[in-house]
Amino acid sequence: MEATIGVLGGGSWGTALALLLANKGYQVDLWVRDIKQCNYMKEARENKKYLPNVKLPNNINITNDIEKAVYGKKIILLAVPSHAVRETIKKFKSQLKEQPILVNVAKGIETDTLLRVSEIVQQELPTIEYTIISGPSHAEEVSRDIPTAVVAASTNKRVAEYIQEVFMTPRFRVYTNPDVIGVELGGALKNVIALGAGISDGLGYGDNTKAALMNRGIIEISRLGEKMGANKKTFAGLSGIGDLIVTCTSLHSRNRRAGIKIGQGASLEEAIKSIGMVVEGVRTTKAAYELSRKYNIRMPITEEIYGVLYEGKDVRYSVFNLMMRDKKHEMEEIVQEMRLDW
Repeated sequence: MEATIGVLGGGSWGTALALLLANKGYQVDLWVRDIKQCNYMKEARENKKYLPNVKLPNNINITNDIEKAVYGKKIILLAVPSHAVRETIKKFKSQLKEQPILVNVAKGIETDTLLRVSEIVQQELPTIEYTIISGPSHAEEVSRDIPTAVVAASTNKRVAEYIQEVFMTPRFRVYTNPDVIGVELGGALKNVIALGAGISDGLGYGDNTKAALMNRGIIEISRLGEKMGANKKTFAGLSGIGDLIVTCTSLHSRNRRAGIKIGQGASLEEAIKSIGMVVEGVRTTKAAYELSRKYNIRMPITEEIYGVLYEGKDVRYSVFNLMMRDKKHEMEEIVQEMRLDW
């Protein structure tokens, strides 16, 4: 049977979702950019580099030919790092003969333009239907059929519900949401806070510290998100606090692991090298910092992580700065809305 789904990206997440779809009976073409990696996966029927000990069934066709991976497909799943999204689209967009649905699972912001992935897609493929799948979903667990819940967001309800049906299984629950902006920002910006959570762990701090960091982090994210047009309620959902929790607490999280290394004294370059995979939060920290300035939103945690990553600031001094900021109400909006004088 001719494949109807093309998965672009042979990393852990692209492989895990290709496996999920194949196990539902779909024929899947999985595009792997690196030819050596592609050939190994074909022979071993395993992605040993990114997702070891998980066998890939025969209805996943592994290919290095991006034209083959997209030709005639009803769904194209974009599972490349966010900084490679535009480049990847440029490689295949001339090959599209029909109008597939583009499903994005990258979590990041284009650093040079400060655009979300949906905005990049709008520029490169203005007539295509777009959906993002996001939420607390480590590839290592999804590939082993561990119960997981995510959200599919699209401005088109019919498209969101169609993607929900395609991906949903008894172990992979998919909700829908019309708030593409909120879902994209939640998935991207939580990686910044996860770097901070890792730094906290690397410094030897405890659960109190990380809980405070996560809580104040989601407040930063939601304030910026609302200013950019998102619904603040989205940040209480799977792509907001849900994804933040899993990324800040799990050792599956590359961002947390990189942060741990930095907290222990490693340089940024050493931390990234030790992970051996893309650490999305590094680029996203720069983008988030620039967005906070553009929209005039105070994001003190993001500002301090930016200082550590890009200005060589000492992590302990950054912690001191956060703890000794000017005294604040916990929820300044409540005091303002209720006009309290106490």
